[in-house]
Amino acid sequence: MIPLNKLRAAGAMLGAALVAVALVIIWVARSETDRVVYVSGLGADGEPTAARFELALLLIVGGGLMVAWGARGVRSRLPYLNAWAPSATLVVSCLLFFVASQVPCTYGCPVPVGDTFTWQDLIHTSSAVLAFGAAAWAMLQTAFAEGYPRLRRISLAAAILVAVIAAAGGIMSLLQFRIDVGSLFEFIATSIGIFWLSLLGVATARTAVMPSAAATTPS
Repeated sequence: MIPLNKLRAAGAMLGAALVAVALVIIWVARSETDRVVYVSGLGADGEPTAARFELALLLIVGGGLMVAWGARGVRSRLPYLNAWAPSATLVVSCLLFFVASQVPCTYGCPVPVGDTFTWQDLIHTSSAVLAFGAAAWAMLQTAFAEGYPRLRRISLAAAILVAVIAAAGGIMSLLQFRIDVGSLFEFIATSIGIFWLSLLGVATARTAVMPSAAATTPS
């Protein structure tokens, strides 16, 4: 029988790989789009990239759950952040991303103002924003975890960058101001978040088979 720690390591590594593939799919889809779109716009009804974007989200969901399973030993040492483990936060994030994948926004992904915004858009946007927020919270929890000194530093930087860049992109979207820059900000924030999730999978896979590596593991 395969030891549980090796199963966790294999699952975390597979999850990290699936998440990395999802990031590639998203950026390839974006490169094929001849107009300015935000991330969710790639999966909107009627978009030629919709099927691939749904696949990318499902890969993030599946891979993220595998990484969460492998990261069960990671726990923040600070009050409030240690109320539950980052792995639990990631599970919530993945479930919300699953909802977003199954309820895409309507064509053009209208902002939540005006007559063009629908209940479908509300469900998708709310799920995606909450999922992204949960992922950022998991980064912050990991930034103050026991052990993993290099991963902690990377997680803190990722949490700050994602919060600032995503907020800037979201505000630009709501104001309909320089949406070309706003959409780029959102893609950058999304890429950082997905890359961090993959990195977490690699780090926890390593420590699952070498527990002492938690003191030094960078990836």
